[in-house]
Amino acid sequence: MKPVFILVMGVSGSGKSTLAAALSKEFNMPLFDADDLHPKSNVEKMSSGEPLTDADREPWLEVVRTTAQQACAEQQVDRPAVGLCGVVIACSALRKYYRDILRGTHKPSGVPSHLEPPEPHTLPTYIVFISGSRETLVERMNARKGHFMKTALLDSQLQTLESPEGEENVITVDLEASTDLQVRCVKERLHELRVEGIK
Repeated sequence: MKPVFILVMGVSGSGKSTLAAALSKEFNMPLFDADDLHPKSNVEKMSSGEPLTDADREPWLEVVRTTAQQACAEQQVDRPAVGLCGVVIACSALRKYYRDILRGTHKPSGVPSHLEPPEPHTLPTYIVFISGSRETLVERMNARKGHFMKTALLDSQLQTLESPEGEENVITVDLEASTDLQVRCVKERLHELRVEGIK
């Protein structure tokens, strides 16, 4: 059975980590948060309120894609070929360019050759986009503790956001829907997209 890469995306405060964890549990697939894969230099920049540049992001995005590929390879060896096989990763992925790197359809010229991503057809990517209003996002951001993303950068993220709606294999869920409802929506759409292992 071909593995799948489920990428849960949205701006900070949209609930990416919560939904990704719920999908991981629902599908019994490994879970990663792309924030945990940032190099220290990126975390320091964001902690000081300084936005990342594409030069900061490109190697990180390649690591995220490679992490997904490695997790799927290990999973295919370690588990029986039943149910849905793959990985769930939460990542902001605001621009189409970033999503193309994560899909494995684009490799930045400055990234080392050992981080060569797998061919996209060997690990198809399904993007779950959490869409919602700025007002709700601000409320959620102000309620969060211990997260390095500052509320003041939300408007910058919203300005950067290029909606993935209309791109291939994209599932949009409502920010204000319950996590259970979001999971149900994702399952239904994956079934419609004929993903193997979805019941």
